[in-house]
Amino acid sequence: MASRLVTHLGVTNVAGATAAQLAERIRALILDGRLTVGERLPSERGLAIELRRSRSTMTRAYDLLEADGYVSRLHGGGTRVALPHGSPSPAGHGDDDAVDLSIASMDSTPCLYDATVRSLPRLAAMRGTSGYSLRGLPELREAVAERFTQRGAPTSPDEIIITSGALNAVNLVLTAIGRRGERALVEQPTFPHALEALQRHGYRPVPTPVDVDGWDERHVADVLLRSRPHVAYLIPDFHNPTGATLPDEERERIATTARSAGTRLIVDETTAELDIDRGAAPLPVAAYSPDVITVGSMSKIAWGGMRVGWIRAARPVIDLLLAVRPSFELGTALLEQCIAVELLDDMPALTAHVRARLRAGRDAVAAGLSALDGIEMPRTPGGLSAWIDLGAPVSTSLSLAARAHGLVLPPGPRFSTGGVLERGLRIPITLTPERTAEAMTRLSAAWHDLRRGGAVPSQELPHAAVV
Repeated sequence: MASRLVTHLGVTNVAGATAAQLAERIRALILDGRLTVGERLPSERGLAIELRRSRSTMTRAYDLLEADGYVSRLHGGGTRVALPHGSPSPAGHGDDDAVDLSIASMDSTPCLYDATVRSLPRLAAMRGTSGYSLRGLPELREAVAERFTQRGAPTSPDEIIITSGALNAVNLVLTAIGRRGERALVEQPTFPHALEALQRHGYRPVPTPVDVDGWDERHVADVLLRSRPHVAYLIPDFHNPTGATLPDEERERIATTARSAGTRLIVDETTAELDIDRGAAPLPVAAYSPDVITVGSMSKIAWGGMRVGWIRAARPVIDLLLAVRPSFELGTALLEQCIAVELLDDMPALTAHVRARLRAGRDAVAAGLSALDGIEMPRTPGGLSAWIDLGAPVSTSLSLAARAHGLVLPPGPRFSTGGVLERGLRIPITLTPERTAEAMTRLSAAWHDLRRGGAVPSQELPHAAVV
């Protein structure tokens, strides 16, 4: 089995790379947080065997990383990830001046304060209870179920569990139904933390491609029928990071194929309400199969600090989830649930704010991209981000160049399995227009630095955009 380092690097991506180029890619993995401080790396000999390269090249790459402070080497203790004194921390945390594009999330809705005030009497009425809420407040489960019903998937409150966010929901589902060593179909690109959760639970990812134009339905069906993965993790509405939406007819066919293959669909609807101008909304995937497990949350439509999510599933699955949940938590914070009830009671106001903010963010990104030669804004009808085609495999190099300008910019491989997608770049549309303009100014400077350095062949750039 390949080491974590080689899995992230991708053997084909570093074929022919010099020691300096290899060291740069490993440094990018460290700065991006994909390799953690203190983590042990393969030996020089082991890495040479995995990458089918000379040991001297591996030794030179580690020498360069050690000289810059990105690894520490002890006789008998191996090579471990480190950070040089004063260097930017992974994901850019700790630099107050940096613009962080690693987090695609808006500030809170204006409704949040009033909803919090209105929620206090509801919370006060619970002071005589234990305060634990394994299943979730009945009022909130009713509100979530009603929202599913309004969107075309009739749902009972008994089919809902309230969780501490959508990622918490994914981990609860995998804890309950997971099978180590099984395959999991995942989109490529996809939400990195969900991919990490699947791998942590022992799944072997089997990717299927998605771009701004959507899914390759034939490929999805082929993977389902040939590989028969145990689970499939999909983001069908305003896919993160491409922004694509899976059409109704494809949802129905994929749900039917998954059921016949014995694959459990885990559908992430965290971005489902982030519409700008998509038009008619498709039905939830759960409307096409009783076996679908759906997760969602308040974090993208209300505020990232609202750690309230939910799971919609058939009652037998709900019973299993409730049996497993006490092993790692006893419920979701009551105050946040009370606030969520108030917010969901006024969804039109919530979605109107989301639409206005995302439209402004999208316009600001489009304006910034117009200053980058060869790059255009793809169609982005909603969601968290724009997925940019750079026209050449330079995403990691651009990410490193951006850090010199105080811009934290996750490279395309961050959203993939096996270190691919070097042509792709996710740019959030969730920041304020002012903050986005500053980010795009820094990105433009990094882009021009990269081109002056000769890393981007100009002949590859004229029509790089996906529209």
